[in-house]
Amino acid sequence: MEVVEKRFKSLGAALLTYLVLALLCVWTLGPLYWVLATSFKYDKEIYGAEATLVPREFTWKNYTTILFEKPFPNFFFNSVRIALVTTSASILFGTLGAYAFIYLRFPGQNLMARSMIVTYLIPPVLLAFPLFALFNKLDLIDSIYGLMLAHLTFTVPFCTWMLMSYFKTVPRELHEAALVDGCTRLGTLFRIIFPLSGPAIAVVTLFSFTLSWNEFLYAIMFTQNKWSQTITSGLSSLMVEDIFFWGQMMAGSVLASLPTVIIYFFFQRLMIKGLVVGAVKA
Repeated sequence: MEVVEKRFKSLGAALLTYLVLALLCVWTLGPLYWVLATSFKYDKEIYGAEATLVPREFTWKNYTTILFEKPFPNFFFNSVRIALVTTSASILFGTLGAYAFIYLRFPGQNLMARSMIVTYLIPPVLLAFPLFALFNKLDLIDSIYGLMLAHLTFTVPFCTWMLMSYFKTVPRELHEAALVDGCTRLGTLFRIIFPLSGPAIAVVTLFSFTLSWNEFLYAIMFTQNKWSQTITSGLSSLMVEDIFFWGQMMAGSVLASLPTVIIYFFFQRLMIKGLVVGAVKA
């Protein structure tokens, strides 16, 4: 009887576990399915009593409309430029900052290192109005260059802190041996430390790109015309008063998610390794 009771208990625990996992999958994948399905529906299947869960008739109309009749390609191109420049600058400044905090010694080093994570934790809304006033004086409103600078305020601290954790795992003997052999500090950084930090670079690349790509608050505040808007602020322009073009918005959302999915697909192995090493050995 005890063996039977144990088997029933283990079976019940397994069923409960699978039930919870199934609910979490539905919770996570349900909205993604709804976005994808809605992007292929006609309007009559989106609104009113004829709304369907599965499209009866597939259509590419929403995609052709948003690509050829709306300024979506301009939004996409602006987002790509801003995200690429922000990511590149974040990796450069984050690498230099992390190297300084880990391998150099100077007054206030620990305080400055801790302040990096504090600045990252500051809500962007607190910086929005001071940045708006500053950019307005510098004539950077309605400019993608202003958005690039604004995005650096939260990507650089993250990259620096993440790379600091990984640089601690690189043996100091390699750094000291390179200096003894006559290599400069910049040479040591970019010839020794940087190549060994591939997984961490992959992590900060993906996160910086994603943070910049998905950013909405600064994009909606600092850009007002279609020539400087990004995808996040541009898609919101498809809402006209109380009219929502859901099919076009969902098609734009599907297209907007492709770059981050592609980047994660190519960097997933390095990213997982960077997260694990940075978390365990930091």
